[in-house]
Amino acid sequence: MENLSFLFKTYRKKPMPLKKSYLLLFSILVAFFQFGIAQENELKVIKPHWVQFTEGKNALYNHLASEAFELLDKREKELLKINDLAGWKQRQNIVKDKFMDIVGPFPEKNPLNAKITRKIDKEGYRIEHIVFESQPNFYVSSSLFIPDDIKGKAPAIIYCSGHHILAYRNATYQHVILNLVKKGFIVFALDPVGQGERLEYFDEEDHSSTIGGPTKQHSYPGAQAFMAGTSMAKYMIWDGIRAVDYLLTRPEVDKDRIGITGRSGGGTQSSYIAAFDERIYASAPENYITTFKRLWYTHGPQDAEQNLYSAIQSGLDLPDLLTVRAPKPNMMITTTSDIFNIEGAREAAEEIQRIYSAYGQSENFLKVEDDAGHASTLKNREAMYSFFQEHLQLPGNANDEGVDTLSQEELQVSPTGQVLSSYDGLRTEDLNQQYLKEQENKIKPSLEDLEKTVRDLSGYQNPDHLAETMLVGRIQRDGYVIEKHLMKGEGDYWIPYLLMKPEKETKTAVLYLDPEGKQTDAGKNSDMEALVRGGAMVLAPDLLNTGEMGNGDFTGDANFNGHSYNFWFGGILINRSIVGIHAGDANRLVKVLQEKEGATQIKGLAKGQMTSVLLHAAVFNPALKALALVNPMGSFKSVVEDPNYQPADVAYTVAGALPRYDLPVLLEHLSDRSPMILGNTHGEKEPAISIEGFQGDRGKNTNRIKAGTDEERRTYLMEWVGQ
Repeated sequence: MENLSFLFKTYRKKPMPLKKSYLLLFSILVAFFQFGIAQENELKVIKPHWVQFTEGKNALYNHLASEAFELLDKREKELLKINDLAGWKQRQNIVKDKFMDIVGPFPEKNPLNAKITRKIDKEGYRIEHIVFESQPNFYVSSSLFIPDDIKGKAPAIIYCSGHHILAYRNATYQHVILNLVKKGFIVFALDPVGQGERLEYFDEEDHSSTIGGPTKQHSYPGAQAFMAGTSMAKYMIWDGIRAVDYLLTRPEVDKDRIGITGRSGGGTQSSYIAAFDERIYASAPENYITTFKRLWYTHGPQDAEQNLYSAIQSGLDLPDLLTVRAPKPNMMITTTSDIFNIEGAREAAEEIQRIYSAYGQSENFLKVEDDAGHASTLKNREAMYSFFQEHLQLPGNANDEGVDTLSQEELQVSPTGQVLSSYDGLRTEDLNQQYLKEQENKIKPSLEDLEKTVRDLSGYQNPDHLAETMLVGRIQRDGYVIEKHLMKGEGDYWIPYLLMKPEKETKTAVLYLDPEGKQTDAGKNSDMEALVRGGAMVLAPDLLNTGEMGNGDFTGDANFNGHSYNFWFGGILINRSIVGIHAGDANRLVKVLQEKEGATQIKGLAKGQMTSVLLHAAVFNPALKALALVNPMGSFKSVVEDPNYQPADVAYTVAGALPRYDLPVLLEHLSDRSPMILGNTHGEKEPAISIEGFQGDRGKNTNRIKAGTDEERRTYLMEWVGQ
């Protein structure tokens, strides 16, 4: 700071040559930058050469993966006990029930209101472009490809598109569709929601996506769906089931010879739909089926629809999507360098083959494999044609043929090229809100059983012992000292934290949670310093995926400006929320304050989204005697209702929590802790967390204070900590 002061004094002297002035100004800026870096490094806990601790940035992913592996190992041991057909049939029934429990219930079947928007005649076949409603006012754009030489009823194949913005209009998908048509199959191709002519976030003028590719079109509303208690997978499966309903209205279609296929994201959809709709006889998902274990080892959890709520925790794995269909014909189409790991695909195939062998129908299950990346190959295509020719009883030439792909104009289904600008229809976000309103009328939150509800839904695990800690450094400041510590967290990781202690011994402590990390408010003249000046020790951690524990190597395919939903999706698979894990570690830190630092009066302060963590932790910990929420996150419901919600909020929500509980319900439950709200509530239409509608008088102890300036806020904090 002395060098900075000298530079400022020199710069202010006059006169000075222009060139020299610029050089001096540059020196000042460099000095500021270096000073900032020095301060930042001073407050870091983990040193780059501490090999045991440098993987903290990947700790959240590794912790979720380790829990998934334990559950998957348990499942594998259970499967090894099955040694006869009766055992497999029993498991099939269990798996069917579990799938329905975690995906259903499905909506009632409404009239499809199918409309043929136009017809196109091509050499050897015709196309009928169709729009139908899978749910009331939820439009599905599709195309029915019908060969010219059909005699009687013909087999039909539903084609599910992978993650391409054009959906089945993509040339690779067209090639497969038109080859199947040449071989005499009727093909029904659908636009998945968020793709093709079903974009939900797009520019009205040029129809370009405003949010990114298909995985983001799926995951942005898909996160809202999980919060509301439904899922993107459910919507996509229902689209497929209603597509089967439509095929059965067609006189050309043989209802007993229906197949389904699709690659990549289409492999996901085709395996899902076939698992839930028994009217589909033959299924051939491509570039998708592997095992969850191998997926976690490599690319990690994928976008919203590829994650079923608590699937792994329920004892399910990806091979179950095919075993549940046995002995109906199934084919796995795989490549050795796929993003869906080939070792997992081989392991899945071995598992699936066991049930087909038990049925005595091994020939009904096939796996084809080729050396390629995440791609369609000649060998795999021809194997798929042959599979459908055999099992849908349409023998012929299985050779892959050259085709003339169609133009985008020829494949346009709706008048404008997008169903939402052509028809007054609903978006996924509308379905989410409709579902939430329906559930709110069925289930009312109860304060009496709130702790159990929060524990079950958030996956919170109570600390059962005092965690190991390690002091690694101290910094002396005017009137207080900053200690740098590490604490063993819930899993195989260590939480870095700062502990500010005033010179005068105190029994009062504040647990300080900031979504930006512990260093954000650890400077001089900061909120943390104000609390120390008020007579409290202050403990500020970097919880998983924040500060020194953030910016890991996993980004995922649902990453919005650095906020990856894929961590959150991974937690959903094992019924663990990031909030629940954070809350557990927060309460470990409270125990450290109690048993190692001798604190008897402990208060909690959280900023922004971390207020969700503090409220969850406080529900299970009466030692948190008072709560301060600074510019708090308002509610999960506000995220579901906001078409432009902030991606940063997702990690701090709990899938399936609505309508069982929400943050205002937790606040009401904790009103005896005299919670104080400072500033505006983020994400709410009202200026602060609403306490209207609380049962009885429980909300009366909540104080809402609008501190207009930093100085005012720090004054309130000093008064609060001294109360």
